[in-house]
Amino acid sequence: MASDNASGRERIRDDSGAQVLSGQLGKTVQRLRKAYNLSLSELAEQSGVAKSIISQIERNETNPTLATIWRLSQALDVSIDRVLTSEADDAFIEKISRPDTPILVSDDGRMQLGIIGWIKTVEWLQWYDVRAEPGSALDSDAHQRGSVESLSVLEGVFEVEIAGAVQEARAGESLRYRCDRPHIVRCTGNTPGRALMVCILKAAVMD
Repeated sequence: MASDNASGRERIRDDSGAQVLSGQLGKTVQRLRKAYNLSLSELAEQSGVAKSIISQIERNETNPTLATIWRLSQALDVSIDRVLTSEADDAFIEKISRPDTPILVSDDGRMQLGIIGWIKTVEWLQWYDVRAEPGSALDSDAHQRGSVESLSVLEGVFEVEIAGAVQEARAGESLRYRCDRPHIVRCTGNTPGRALMVCILKAAVMD
């Protein structure tokens, strides 16, 4: 790992193109890591890449080897070409296939959240494709104070519970609620449910 770091520093000094790529890579790795709520230590454990190396990558202080990038892409469940993509002055249009969409799974294993939001906005705006089996539940901790979540039901029936208050929504209806306290989303119908979930972090709401 140490030799990877040393050679990386040398390449950055000699190759401005590599430095640009490393800068984009660092931003991408950091945003993906935060999207999964992973600490540096947790990503290091899952990827096999040293915590110090990941930190240097995120701060654009090293130009990692392809093997290191591959290990990080596997741990972050994203294709390596997306990790390496440069954003410099290219026409922006991006297509993400279902297999390339990172998936979060509820503790009961019966509700899946496809991360369809743009990774650039993950620190303040997140949105998910929710697919749920009947009777499944997603039990979430509180987000940052002032955060708001919206659940728009496309199929089936869902309910949201916060601090003992419960509200139900069917296809074509939406629920908006403060998510800066523990909350539970349940699929309560007899058929599978699908919904679009949008989370606005640190939003301005009434106290």
